[in-house]
Amino acid sequence: MEKKIQDKAENSNMAKDPDYWTTGDEPMTGAQKSYLSTLSEEAGEEMDENLSKSDASKKIDELQRKTGRGLQEK
Repeated sequence: MEKKIQDKAENSNMAKDPDYWTTGDEPMTGAQKSYLSTLSEEAGEEMDENLSKSDASKKIDELQRKTGRGLQEK
């Protein structure tokens, strides 16, 4: 049963490409804005305050790769 739950979680909306989010065009969330601010500062980049949820998610991924923050070893 635990394997089924894990498989379902791995295939859930949490892993969905931001381009396909139904709410992706909405303004970024407060949590995204806060984390993006931190990452932008660490990366020495100016933050775009007007990103959508999906664009903010993609930018967070980009800045995590650039700064090494939030990445886990696999």
